[in-house]
Amino acid sequence: QVQFVESGGGSVQPGGSLRLSCAASGSIFGIYLMAWARQVPGKERQLVASITSGGATYYDDSAKGRFTISRDNAKNMVYLQMSSLKPEDTAVYHCYAPDRGDSWGQGTQVTVSS
Repeated sequence: QVQFVESGGGSVQPGGSLRLSCAASGSIFGIYLMAWARQVPGKERQLVASITSGGATYYDDSAKGRFTISRDNAKNMVYLQMSSLKPEDTAVYHCYAPDRGDSWGQGTQVTVSS
């Protein structure tokens, strides 16, 4: 199994920015799809963004234009640059590989409030 450790979360005001990082315990070079998802109490886990090994990206409509996902296969890292943050972005953010059955990490908390 590959473990993913998320970091970079925090508390910001609306309109602020954060960059989330995901460090994998093993190589992600051979993992076709990496993604970020978020979850808040009472809501279903939501896919925010994904990126293929070739760099093709997908964004949920709520994130499109504000978030940017990227990956550095050589460093076994995945990133999520978040800008123009809104209160509804408040959630625990998880990094994972949708096509794999790796255990979930604890995620990183993002809180957007005024």
